[in-house]
Formats: sequence, structure tokens, C-alpha cells
Amino acid sequence: MTEREKLVIAGNGMAAHRLVKELISRAPGKFDITIAGDEPCPAYNRVLLSSLLAGDVDGADLDLEPPSWWEAHGVTIITGKRVTDIDPRSCFVRLRGGDKLPFSKLVIATGSDAIRLPLPGCDLAGVLTFRDKSDVDAIHSQTKAGTRAVVIGGGLLGLEAAYGLNKLGARVTLVHLMDRLMDRQLDGPAAATLKTAIEKRGIEVVLNADSAAIQGRRKVRGLRLKDGRLIDCDMVVMAVGIKPNAALARLADIEVKRGIVVNTQLETSVPGIYAIGECAEHQGTCYGLVEPAYDQARVLARHMLGETDGYAGSLLATNLKVSGVSVFSAGDFMGSTRTQAMVLSDPQRGAYRKMVLCGDVLTGAVLVGDTRDALWYLDMIRSGTSIAGFRDGLIFGRAFCSLPTVNVPLSPPRCVPQHAAAT
Repeated sequence: MTEREKLVIAGNGMAAHRLVKELISRAPGKFDITIAGDEPCPAYNRVLLSSLLAGDVDGADLDLEPPSWWEAHGVTIITGKRVTDIDPRSCFVRLRGGDKLPFSKLVIATGSDAIRLPLPGCDLAGVLTFRDKSDVDAIHSQTKAGTRAVVIGGGLLGLEAAYGLNKLGARVTLVHLMDRLMDRQLDGPAAATLKTAIEKRGIEVVLNADSAAIQGRRKVRGLRLKDGRLIDCDMVVMAVGIKPNAALARLADIEVKRGIVVNTQLETSVPGIYAIGECAEHQGTCYGLVEPAYDQARVLARHMLGETDGYAGSLLATNLKVSGVSVFSAGDFMGSTRTQAMVLSDPQRGAYRKMVLCGDVLTGAVLVGDTRDALWYLDMIRSGTSIAGFRDGLIFGRAFCSLPTVNVPLSPPRCVPQHAAAT
């Protein structure tokens, strides 16, 4: 009987889970798989953390697989013990506590860490982050009806934290450094539409707000802004972004820039050691969304099974319900001097649509409110479909265009967009 290759995955998140599923579906039994992660539970759906915070779901709803699934497929899950060291020469990793795991191939999927602003007072009781289940538990334990909460950060994480706190009965103020919410995913009018919808839910939004210090002696009593304003509060939740968790790779002298540098096969500077997900940096980009991690997992699984196609990067797209408001953006949604924009705005209904066109090719889109056609638009952006035959109806959606399917590749596009959506 052929001995199975020992595959160790450092990190037990959504990227690791998808890699395991890809390998099992394509070549069941080929690898002896062990996953070691710091959290006390197997991989779960982080996208639903705001729903967990809001009480819309319970903890079990976040599980990506039941315990029996991992056991049935022979996958060893080690929880609560992160990988602390990698020995590339001897091909083993060391876990917290000292245990060693040998490997034939190693995948680093350690994800990212929440950024914690080094503000005066950041160590006071009541200063929290919003990134994982333990953060949700901490927020729950300190929140009751009427709690005054300030959320720092108007990106995806901040909006989701604000929504969850609002559902718990807290009085929420969201402060954001930039002049618009979700500035990496939305243009100005779309962000304004979202802001209005969020404020209608009872969340105060303060833009152009640069945090200076957290006030209080032992516990939070307020957030002071650099312009002198003081926002009274009992809790501060920092949701200002994430940074790749690349410390493990640095200790092993694996090349790290912002994230762990990988090539088109997702291999690091050390042969046989790979990285995927939020900890990985490919061609200068660290992706902070789930779909690119899934793309990388698919490519890496194929590579491990002998296929030659490499990872060429991912089209960035956001398709979520943010604070109860449906939001979608993809591609070159800001546009350039070489593109044209179609806009449909209905502030009274809280609806906004923008299509960015390069000739007869859809290169970017933003939707706020009604996002039912999001995947249809995304398919056109990805495929380079010609919209010449239904250009006039494009912004009103698929039903208005009366098209059962739209998949007519245009080769090559007449121009190339100048800006890529950042997330």
C-alpha cells in the first residue's frame, strides 16, 4: 500500500477548509491531512460573525462542517494549538506546547489579525476588536440595552460591528477617518445612500473623524477626536482593518513583504511550503476577502495533484448585506477618462446603481439596495461580454433585458480599465 503524503496546514480557517474540500473531492485518500489552529474550534464561517453578534444565528450555524465530516474523511483537527515554528530542513512544525508534526507539504493559512490602533487609552477595559468568535463573546458580555458604543472604522468590519451592536440594543456611534463609508468598495453617491440607510436604523455616523485618544481611568468613558470633539461611550470597538498574519513565515526565513510572498503555484520562497488566504501576498496584493482565498485553494489543490494551471489573481468583488443593507461592487467601479458611467439613483427608496463601461464591455458595477442582479453583472465583468445588444436596458437589470443567458465573450476588449477595485 502506497504511503500517503503528509500534508500539514497551519491555520484552521475558511481557506484551509476549502483546500481540504478541494483535495478530498479530487483525490480522496491521497493525503494524510492534519490541520492545526489557534482557535478552540474547527473552521467556521466568519462572514456570519455580525449575524452571530446580532443574535440572528447561533454558534452552530457558523460551522462549515459537522465534526463527523472531518472524521469521516480522515482529517486530523488540532484546535487551540497554533503552529509556533517551522523547520524547513527537517520538514516538521512545532505546536504550542512542544509537539512536533512531520510534513511532506506544508500550507500556511494563518489568515490575518485585527489592527488595534495604538491610541492613548487603548488598554482600558471596554476596548475591543471584532474579528473572531472570541471577540463576539467579549462584546456580548459587555453589552446591554442602552450601552453607549463607539465603533472605529467605516469599512466592512466596522459596519457589521455597528449593526450587531445596534441589534443588541446599544446606542451606536460609528466614526470613520475617510469622507465616505466603505471607501474601498463604493463611490461617493453609493456610500451616501448606504449612510442614509444606516442612519435610519438608528446608528449615528461621523465621517472625517480622526481618533486621538480613548478617555477613562480604568474603563472607557469616551473617545476624543483630533478636532477636539468628545464622544461619550462605555465601549470602543476597533474595526479599522486587518493585517496578514505572517509571523510564522518570518521566523522560518520565508520571504515576507506585507504578506507571505507566493508565486503562481502559491508556493513560498521555500520549496514545498505554500501559503493561501489573507496571509498570502501574490504579485504585490494581499486579498482580504473570502472569494480570492477560495480561488487560491482551488489552484493549490490542482497544483498538488499535478495540474499546471497557475493562480493569476482574483477579480475583487463585494456582495454582502452590510448592516442590513444589500451592497455589491466589482471591477473598475470608479471608472477613468477612458470609460463611461451609467447611473440610476432613487434616494427615497435607498437604491443606487452604477455601471462602468469601456466601449461595449461592462468593466465595473456598484449596487446598493437591490442587488438581485449582482451575479449577472459579475459574470459579464469576468467574461468580457458584449452588452451592445441590450445596452439601453443594462442598468435596469436582467429581467428588463429579457435575456435568458448572457455569455458572449468579446475578444479583445476595446480598452483596458485604468483602476482596479481595492478591498
